[in-house]
Amino acid sequence: MTTSTPADGKRGYHHGDLRNALARAAAHLAATGGPDAVTIRGAAREVGVTPTAAYRHFENQAELLGAARSLAMDGMVAAMADYLEQVPTDGDPVQRALERLRSTGRGYIRFAIEEPGVFRTCFTGGLRDEGGADGMGEPAPYLLLGEMLDQLVAVGYLAPEDRPDAEAGPWAAVHGLAMLLIDGPLSELGKQEQDVAIARTLDMVSRGLATGPQGRRTH
Repeated sequence: MTTSTPADGKRGYHHGDLRNALARAAAHLAATGGPDAVTIRGAAREVGVTPTAAYRHFENQAELLGAARSLAMDGMVAAMADYLEQVPTDGDPVQRALERLRSTGRGYIRFAIEEPGVFRTCFTGGLRDEGGADGMGEPAPYLLLGEMLDQLVAVGYLAPEDRPDAEAGPWAAVHGLAMLLIDGPLSELGKQEQDVAIARTLDMVSRGLATGPQGRRTH
């Protein structure tokens, strides 16, 4: 699976693009050492410039971490999109919508397992992006989940009256499992056991959303 994290910050630096090069270097530091490893001096060293040059683009560590976090989010969404592309476009529309929902969750959790440092960086601090009024509406994974829920409404699986703010429950379940698998008591599970835990959690999430006529009929 490919993420936006650079293998070498120095190779990613081009004249006139220092800000982005520093952000990529910070994402690389986060991938190897977690959010605490992201520093302006460290990113400058990765890119091959002086800390003074880096400070012209980022006033402090928090700004740099925010830029790294944006890149990390991009990597997460790319991983989720990879799983979405594997869902067949034909067949029963209800089952297709359900599998698209499960695929986004599967991609989210797999990204966390395979890129734990980057994943932790995504959720360092609040969820509000710079300039955003409502943090819950900003993260791209949240928006993608919203699209999947809209599709469940469209095929009659999720009742329209249950759609508002329905993102919180599925996201909490998927994010919670991801954290248990990388930092909690489930971190010792093997690949097969992980797959079972992921499948069962996503199945429970799907069943919990079956409030529309098609959903009640399916269950």
